[in-house]
Amino acid sequence: MSISPNELPPVPVWQAALAVAPALASALGALSASRADAAAAWRTARRALTLVLLLAVAALAALVVAGRGQALGVRIDAVGVVVALLVAFIGWVIVRYSQPYLAGERGETGYVRWLLVTLAAVLLVVTSNHLLVLALAWSATSLALHRLLTFFADRPAALAAAHKKFVLGRVADAAMLAACALLALEFGTLHIDAVVARAGALDTLPALAQAAVVLVAAAVLLKCAQLPFHGWLIQVMEAPTPVSALLHAGVVNLGGFVLIRLAPLVAEVPLAAGLLVVAGALTAAVAALVMMTRISIKVTLAWSTCAQMGFMLMQCGLGLWEMALLHLVAHSLYKAHAFLAAGGVVRHALVQQLAPAAPPPTPASLLAAAAGSLLMTGIAALAFGLRPGAQPALWVMGGIVGLALTPMVQGSLRGTTTGAGARAVATAFALACIYFALHTLLRGWVAPADAMPAAPWWIVVAVAFAALFALQYTVTARPNGALAARLYPWVYGGLFLDERFSHTMFRLWPPPQPRTAPAGSQVLVRGRSAAPQSNPANFRRAA
Repeated sequence: MSISPNELPPVPVWQAALAVAPALASALGALSASRADAAAAWRTARRALTLVLLLAVAALAALVVAGRGQALGVRIDAVGVVVALLVAFIGWVIVRYSQPYLAGERGETGYVRWLLVTLAAVLLVVTSNHLLVLALAWSATSLALHRLLTFFADRPAALAAAHKKFVLGRVADAAMLAACALLALEFGTLHIDAVVARAGALDTLPALAQAAVVLVAAAVLLKCAQLPFHGWLIQVMEAPTPVSALLHAGVVNLGGFVLIRLAPLVAEVPLAAGLLVVAGALTAAVAALVMMTRISIKVTLAWSTCAQMGFMLMQCGLGLWEMALLHLVAHSLYKAHAFLAAGGVVRHALVQQLAPAAPPPTPASLLAAAAGSLLMTGIAALAFGLRPGAQPALWVMGGIVGLALTPMVQGSLRGTTTGAGARAVATAFALACIYFALHTLLRGWVAPADAMPAAPWWIVVAVAFAALFALQYTVTARPNGALAARLYPWVYGGLFLDERFSHTMFRLWPPPQPRTAPAGSQVLVRGRSAAPQSNPANFRRAA
């Protein structure tokens, strides 16, 4: 097997205490806030999150000085410390944004309490070296977030979306607990480093352990809003905007972190890796198409998150753990900012509407831009040590990066000045270089270099994203064509997957009714959405 048989070395108790201190500080802040009025609760939250952020920075400094290891069920390594710092920073920003946003709303104190509890649970997940503690903290994250998603208890749509997430979360929790039971039976321990080490001492992973890894993958797909279980993520936009941003502080993307923790095991189970690749690639492709049809800023951002979660899980299935970690961190920062700055996005969109529309791309310019982008990406990959024939999955990821940079290069071809075009090309090349530079930097952080799935799942990814690229540019070049007209109703409706799923689930578990139902409001629980009346010309290229 490719698993390293070494357990983490012990570290001093003070370092373990420092690593778990941010979670404790957030939990204590929640306890204090629950006993205060709204103004005092907000002050407590600001102080608590400032302390959490400082403690996370201190834990990072301790890691640099004392090194990685484990003690008292706490794991100290670069992955956990970086994600804890990410969660602390985003939480610190969200608390400051939330106070003026929710000023005068009923239930402010409750909002503060559950916000701090959610962050405490996430921080416990990222520092735990025990699978059962991790599973219970992950479940607590979902339960605390549920109270935030139902903040507007008089909105039927908000209650229905939160109900879907609640049910799916409990199914995922059951899968995680079953996985813990199977691993405990097989290895006699639930300490993550010990499980990985004992698995590495075997020639093949036992059947019970393989079943446990598949259950973990299934739980991740459920909690990360992958098709067809994605509807709650789109519909929780009825919650306050800072809650939408909070989803990206290690909540909806926490599944990627769990997979990174168990990376050596996932690489040894082809069924789990294949499940992640196929589900992730399909979700990323479909969600990216749906984004092209949506006008609402928050809904577009939600579909973008759905696509990005699919992309992250696909990277895990391909064994590109360092890229999944980079995706988790970068997407969290970008998307949290995008939600909090949604008003500015609206103003920017209005300004863009006043500018003359850009002409659709011609096939020749598209092919030239794509060829130039792929060439630049290939040069960047070679410059940072990637060799032809080695790591085909990483080459496929590089190709996807090249296709993503195509619009930038294409814009340079029709730029108004030579200098502007040259700057666009230079920026695209710099981004490709940064991508592979970060791969080189992070590859030693998350898993052994040989923890790669044996099955050639990269072929599925290459085909899916090549088809997505071709389809996106076909409908962009001919938004009034026959293909766009046929696809638009289905793409706008997300292939109506959520309607079918909601119809079935709400028959079994009806959603709760709002406390004070607005006159004339109702929740659609069966049937499927009517085809939109918008013009198919609303197809636009996803950013």
